[in-house]
Amino acid sequence: MSKQPPNAQYISPQQLCIGLYIHLDLGWMEHSFASSHFKIKNQQQIDDIRKLGLKRIRYDPAVSDVKPIPIEDSPPPPVITETWNAEEEAVLAEKQSRIEQLKSIQNNIARVEHSFVRSVDTVRNITRDIYSRPAEAYAETNTLINKMLSCMVDHSDILIHAMGNHLGNNIYFHSMNVTVLSLMLAKSLGFSNTDMQDLGMAAMLHDIGKHDIPHKILAKTEPLTKAEQTIVEQHSGLGAAAAKKMGLSNAASLAILLHHEYVDGSGYPRQLTGDKMTPISRVLSLVNAYDNLCNPANGSPGLTPAEALSRMFIKQRAKFDDEMLNAFIKGLGVYPPGSLVRLSNDLVGLVLCVNSSNPMKPDVLIYDADTPKNEAVILQLANEPEIKITKSLRVAELSHETVEYLNPRTHVTYGMDTKTKSNSY
Repeated sequence: MSKQPPNAQYISPQQLCIGLYIHLDLGWMEHSFASSHFKIKNQQQIDDIRKLGLKRIRYDPAVSDVKPIPIEDSPPPPVITETWNAEEEAVLAEKQSRIEQLKSIQNNIARVEHSFVRSVDTVRNITRDIYSRPAEAYAETNTLINKMLSCMVDHSDILIHAMGNHLGNNIYFHSMNVTVLSLMLAKSLGFSNTDMQDLGMAAMLHDIGKHDIPHKILAKTEPLTKAEQTIVEQHSGLGAAAAKKMGLSNAASLAILLHHEYVDGSGYPRQLTGDKMTPISRVLSLVNAYDNLCNPANGSPGLTPAEALSRMFIKQRAKFDDEMLNAFIKGLGVYPPGSLVRLSNDLVGLVLCVNSSNPMKPDVLIYDADTPKNEAVILQLANEPEIKITKSLRVAELSHETVEYLNPRTHVTYGMDTKTKSNSY
């Protein structure tokens, strides 16, 4: 590095002219000059120096032939202004609106996911304390259910979100899924506050009996033997007994006992028919069956939400209370949150959320290769009367690019939200 002359002064690149002796601080910059200090001989050197982007340059008055161009005489940098016509402004405004809309929905889902995970942590603590501290476990369950019920009672429009894969998939998430969807269904059926409370407690704790089933049987991925299946079926009775010790009501404890019964008598442990099952046990049985189809406990691939509802309606309809099954499908929509779908305009998308007041017209995130993912279009079908969903799709039917763009959920996890931020559970 050259030694700075004692009388060196700093000038801007706009003040350069032929005859100045300059010293350049080039560091590791690429340049075409033989030395970092020299006398400017031509305009080309001035142009090359300005292209370097230096903010200031040292020059030596003692060995320069001329003085720098005065700042007031140097030409100002050109001012570039962009002008937009009305059509371009409209396109820009629409693009910005899409970005803000997507950001808002993503923020809402992230907020609901955060609340969901906090609730799952509570369920994990409850399960751990059921036998050692049953009174505390009951109190925690009751508090959580009351929060959820308050959210549902205070707001007529409940949004059901499909949440991300990163949340995981285990017994605690299954319990939350079943609780969220059971309360949604019960609300649509006009259940009383007491029945909603009993149902919420039963749904949250319906699988606590599995705590006493050997883990190696529950974790088995291949088909269970007849003896193993008999052991697993004991969890209903074990769970009901634990619920009674915790202090749950008779109605809630009975619903836990009957959550694998079906109205056609094909369930267990008592092979009861519908007229022998309580309303809350019929709701719990239906929703539990749905979530098991979407998220099998043995880790095998689940059905899409739309496929699960279709199977329940077409092939398993006799197992469920007809009124409740119809209300459940209506509440989630034929294409529930998390469904990959094709629209009548041939676009492909992911159902993000369903508003319970208009379940047939969900919000759909649209795949468009020409639109960046962070600017993706979200079609609110409630505002698009000409567009409808025509088909449910599986991940295997989509290109790799489409899957990366839409990020469909491997495990479908549901959280509920209202339009008022402070009231999410």
